[in-house]
Amino acid sequence: MNKKVRWGLIAFIAIGLAGWGIYSQLPKTNEDLKAADEVSGKDAKEKQILNVNAKIIKPESLTDEIKISGRLLPDEEVDLTFETSGKIVEINFKEGSAVKKGQLLAKVNDRQLQAQLERLQAQVKLAEDRVYRQQTLLKRDAVSQEAYEQVKTDLATLLADINIVKENIALTELRAPFDGVIGLRQVSVGTYASPTTIIAKLTKTAPLKVEFAVPERYAGQLKNGVNLDFHIEGFLEAFHAKVYAVESTIDQELHQLTVRALYPNSSRKLQPGRYASIELKKDEVKNALAIPSEAIVPEMGKDKVYLYKSGKAQPVDITTGIRTEALVQVVKGLNIGDTIITSGTLQLRTGLPVKLDNIK
Repeated sequence: MNKKVRWGLIAFIAIGLAGWGIYSQLPKTNEDLKAADEVSGKDAKEKQILNVNAKIIKPESLTDEIKISGRLLPDEEVDLTFETSGKIVEINFKEGSAVKKGQLLAKVNDRQLQAQLERLQAQVKLAEDRVYRQQTLLKRDAVSQEAYEQVKTDLATLLADINIVKENIALTELRAPFDGVIGLRQVSVGTYASPTTIIAKLTKTAPLKVEFAVPERYAGQLKNGVNLDFHIEGFLEAFHAKVYAVESTIDQELHQLTVRALYPNSSRKLQPGRYASIELKKDEVKNALAIPSEAIVPEMGKDKVYLYKSGKAQPVDITTGIRTEALVQVVKGLNIGDTIITSGTLQLRTGLPVKLDNIK
């Protein structure tokens, strides 16, 4: 290598070293800063502490109940109509009043039928005399047996005709089929009524039926005699009823079972048609280990909760029992005195540092 080439290489190397020194003193680029931030952010995340709420497990009474809506139905209800046609001549009830079974409520014109009845009844004495005379003559062999039987038949036919007319007269009378409260009348005296004309509605309000539907999973648990409580808007007190009938089949579309309970309504305080908020108690467990439902984390077909231990979250699998709207019974996996985390459960991981803000 000649002298000029050797000095050229030396100069090139010197210039390169000087450039590197200058570059190292320049401000960092965005990429460099981003990489540094990621490293520091990772370290900060590892040191992050999650603020949570917790609850100390202790035994308490837990009631498994179903809260559903239902409605009050009358024990009996019917639209009152005549069984015959005619002009209404009497209305013997006051709207909204209580009536007794068999009480005459209204009547249509029966003058023609009454005239027929009088005519037929007037013939009874004569027909009975004929039978008596024919019987006397028959004993003397003065008439044939056939003649005697004929007058007996005539009398029986007359009496049958009288009964038919009496039955037709009864059809002109509208009577209460049961004790109840009669509603607003839909007709007036002078109205021509037919069997399709509704006179009024009669309702039996004591007792009342409480009708409701429950999900099919409860079908095997509802039987006659089960007690329930229900509330009505506008009343502070709870009302008590007892199941007396369960539908024989489950609704295939709604997957519900219809149930009816009976409420005495002796004071007639409640009216049919009102909605009821029903509380059906299925089971009561004393000294149950109950936790808030929001503390449970479903995972891979199992339920788990996170315990607070030494400032960190520790998961534990649990087996649950009965459920209420807010609480769930734990039958396996927890012990009295355990502290479970009740908030931020979706952010929890095994060993994550946590800080308790509120503990119950």
